[in-house]
Amino acid sequence: MGDMGGDQIQEAVADAVAALRPAAGERDWGVKAGRLDWSCRRTAEHIASDLIAYAGQIAGRPTDRYVPFRIDCAECEGPDDLLEVIEATGALLAAAVRTAPREARGFHPYPFRSANREGFAAMGIAEVLLHTHDIAEGLGIAYEPPAQLCEDVLTRIFPHVQPGPDHWRTLLWATGRGDLPGRAPVTEWRWNNNLVIPAERLTLQGVTPAAAADMRIGGTGGFEWIEGRPPEGTDVSSGLVVKAYERGKHRPEWGVFVLVRRSDGVAIGGMGFHGTPDDEGRVEIGYDLAEPVRGNGYATEALRALSAWALARDDVKKLLCAKIDRANTPSQGVVSRAGFTRVREDEEEYVYELRVGELT
Repeated sequence: MGDMGGDQIQEAVADAVAALRPAAGERDWGVKAGRLDWSCRRTAEHIASDLIAYAGQIAGRPTDRYVPFRIDCAECEGPDDLLEVIEATGALLAAAVRTAPREARGFHPYPFRSANREGFAAMGIAEVLLHTHDIAEGLGIAYEPPAQLCEDVLTRIFPHVQPGPDHWRTLLWATGRGDLPGRAPVTEWRWNNNLVIPAERLTLQGVTPAAAADMRIGGTGGFEWIEGRPPEGTDVSSGLVVKAYERGKHRPEWGVFVLVRRSDGVAIGGMGFHGTPDDEGRVEIGYDLAEPVRGNGYATEALRALSAWALARDDVKKLLCAKIDRANTPSQGVVSRAGFTRVREDEEEYVYELRVGELT
C-alpha cells in the first residue's frame, strides 16, 4: 500500500467530473443536492473551495489557524464552467501534496489541529467523492467512485470506523448518507487526522490503519526507517492496530506512534498503548527502538512526552508499563528515568507505574 497523494486526488476528480459532465447541460443545478441544504451548484462551488483551501494549507503550512481560501464562482456561467474549476483546483491540490515534504503539516481544526500531506489528500478526496454523490443524487444520475479510493479515505481519516464489505457504502454510512445493516444511523460525524505529539528531538506520529496494514505486509508505512524497516516490536504493534481496526475497536489516540527524529525525518522506533484506559483509568504502554540509536535518550524522551499527553486527559489516572524482563536493564532504566516506579515483580518481569502528579 503506497502513499496517498496527487495521483489519487486527480483520479477522484477525473472520475467525478466524468460522472457529472453529461448532466451539465440538461439538468437544473439549482435543485437541492441530496440530503444537503445546498443546491447542486453551491455544492460544486464548495468542492472547489475546499480543494484550493487544502492546497493552501499544505503549501503554506500555517500551524495555528485555518487560512480562509475560497473560490469565487460568480462568473461561472454554468455547470461546465464549475467542473473546469473543480479540475483546476484538484490539480492544484495534487501539486501541493506532491511537492510537500513528508514531514510537512498544516493546520486543520479537527481533531488534533494538524494534518500531513496524506491527510489533506484524503480530506480533499473525501470532499470530491461525498459531494459528487450529493450532486448526483440531486440530479438523479448514477455515481459510484472506485472502491480503492474509498478504502484509502477510510483507512486514513476514518480510523475509528469499522470497515465493511463495501467501502463506498461504509463511507456513505460513516458520513450520514446511507444505511448499513446492523449499524445505527450516523447523525454526527468527523474525520480524524493522525495525532502528532512533539518532543525535544522527536515527534511521535500516530499510525493510521493504512500505515499499519502496510507495515504488516513488509512495507514502511510511509516512513523512512533508519534500518529500512520498522523494529520487530513496532511491526507486531502494527498488526494489533490492524486487528483492532477490523473489529471496530481502534481508537487512534490510544494506538501506536512512530518516533521520528526532527533533525532528518528518520523513523527510529515505535511507542504506544496496549488499548484504551480501563475502568480504573489505567492504560499500559510499551515501546521499542532501533538498535543503532539506543543509548541516546530517545526512548526516555518519547516516553515522557507520551506520558505527559496521556496523564493530562481526564480518562487516565495512571500509566502502567508492564512486562519488562528482569534481564532487560536498559529498558528498566528508560522507564525509571521517565519517572515510573517499580511496583511489582515476579520471577521473570518487573511492573512499573506512573501516576497523575508524579511526572516532573
